[in-house]
Amino acid sequence: MRVLHVAFLICLLFSLSYANPSKADDKKKNKKPKMKTINISLLSVSQKINEIRADENFYVINSQSVSEWLPLMKKVREGNISRQNAVDSMNKLTNSLWDYMELCVKRKKTVKYSDEEWVFPVKGYDANAIGGSGGSGYITSGFDFFEINSGGHPAQDIFIADKNQDCIDDVTGNEVEILSMSGGVVVETRKNWDNTMMDIRGGNIVYVYDNYTNGLFFYAHMKDVKVNVGDFVKPGTVLGTLGRTGKNAYPSRSPTHLHIMYVRSHNGEMIPENLYKDLLKAKTVN
Repeated sequence: MRVLHVAFLICLLFSLSYANPSKADDKKKNKKPKMKTINISLLSVSQKINEIRADENFYVINSQSVSEWLPLMKKVREGNISRQNAVDSMNKLTNSLWDYMELCVKRKKTVKYSDEEWVFPVKGYDANAIGGSGGSGYITSGFDFFEINSGGHPAQDIFIADKNQDCIDDVTGNEVEILSMSGGVVVETRKNWDNTMMDIRGGNIVYVYDNYTNGLFFYAHMKDVKVNVGDFVKPGTVLGTLGRTGKNAYPSRSPTHLHIMYVRSHNGEMIPENLYKDLLKAKTVN
């Protein structure tokens, strides 16, 4: 019983403390909070708004550079632009692409991946699948990016196990995925190649602008393309599956392979660079 009495007294005291608040509590309740004075400059607000608008306009204008790649390349391939005009246009375009991607990184729409993060572009394979000896398949002699019937072979070919040429890996029994070696943004795709288009060398292709090196990766002879212009990619993003599309890859004389080329703008001149050493150290994905 004593315990019950004590408990009852505690409850009573507790209820009285709420029923009869102290004067100090009354003062706290009636005391108005001090308002913090904030001085806002209309000029500074106006400047900030203008900066935001300028940033928005810059983003919209420069995002158009992604879709401007194909029209320029179409003129080059059809011979409807002089070489000098093509070089000048490419210089402006690649600079615009760089600015656009820098803004996208700033806005956290994408990130910049270094060459230390690059991956081998053929899933399930490594540098042992590169054609030639020590990357000897890379030949720049006679190559001109802006010439329709340019010679040379400034690229590496990566071959898969496909003896019957059905584009199915002989070991796994599956299609072979092509991965983006770098990060960046897709600026061109071709998805509709068939054997009535034998004048087109690369077949189904993907061009990726790499915002780390300010260069472009070219992936050719694909069966299916699974990305679209404007897509951001990271190292290892699936671009599509390997095929036998294109003038030189479709005939049976050619083993099934990926053709990968890298070019970089030097004031608009698109100069190829050998990816062989980069392929040797790239991370493999199985």
